[in-house]
Amino acid sequence: MGSFSLFPEQASTFAPEVDHLTYFLLIVAVFFTVVIFGAIFYFAVRYRRRSERELPHVIHGAMALEIVWSVIPFGLTMVMFTWGASIFYRESRPPGDALSIYVVGKQWMWKLQHMEGQREINELHIPLGRAVKLTMTSEDVIHSFFVPAFRTKQDVVPGRYSTTWFKPTKAGKYHLFCAEYCGTNHSRMIGWIYVMEPQDYQAWLSGGVSTGTLAENGQKLFEDLACGNCHKPDGSGRCPSLAGLFGNTVHLTGGGTVKADEAYIRESILQPQAKIVAGYGPIMPTFQGLVTEEGVLQLVEYVKSLGPKPAVAPAANTPPGNR
Repeated sequence: MGSFSLFPEQASTFAPEVDHLTYFLLIVAVFFTVVIFGAIFYFAVRYRRRSERELPHVIHGAMALEIVWSVIPFGLTMVMFTWGASIFYRESRPPGDALSIYVVGKQWMWKLQHMEGQREINELHIPLGRAVKLTMTSEDVIHSFFVPAFRTKQDVVPGRYSTTWFKPTKAGKYHLFCAEYCGTNHSRMIGWIYVMEPQDYQAWLSGGVSTGTLAENGQKLFEDLACGNCHKPDGSGRCPSLAGLFGNTVHLTGGGTVKADEAYIRESILQPQAKIVAGYGPIMPTFQGLVTEEGVLQLVEYVKSLGPKPAVAPAANTPPGNR
């Protein structure tokens, strides 16, 4: 007969922190429940009406008591807020060296893509002791990526990217669920996460079937869609150059600016008229419905892989001072 456990197994760096906060909240709730109900019972018995002619004593105020029952709850709630906010802040800031994996939710499956090109459905293989960053979106309705052993739950929303990260601390096989009702087969949208020793993960990665990295597949799609006819590397095309775009600030028509992150690149592919780059016209057509979410992810990775703009070679007889 298996042993009973109040919480799932702890298998990530955040799991103990989340559990400790939960234990604290539980202890505080139970303590004050007992105190309050005990006080209610005591006062109901101690100060019950003993005679019809008895007149109760009127209490006009107790400043010290009011301060106590105001300050103590305030202090406890601030501890809860600070503790919870600290965990939330660190969970929303993946480290720079995290292993990046893309996730697409779809009724009723999880599709996952590694940077090296390997694809998985309802399974995810990751190395032990390495931070893993998931960039996620949905093809249809709202889903929620939930791994109880990692204490990780992140909504996956259509039309935008959401991210989460975790660092596994124990090798094994862990449940993956969708924690947001997403239709008739919601309960079947389950999978497994396999945490492997680093050498086993590398063996799995090198042994899997791959048709190229995400960036390489993105380049092929970029060429198939003839995007290079307008987006020339040296900026001489009808549309802005994509070289060195990712991570930089883009100046927009009308005077605004935007950071070129994954969300901006995605929006520019599917809704190119939303933000027009300064100095260029609104001539790019939308690829909404023409490119799948997986294709968009591949294009995003290709744009991220592009280096800076190629330098323009000076004319042969140009004096050095005029270069």
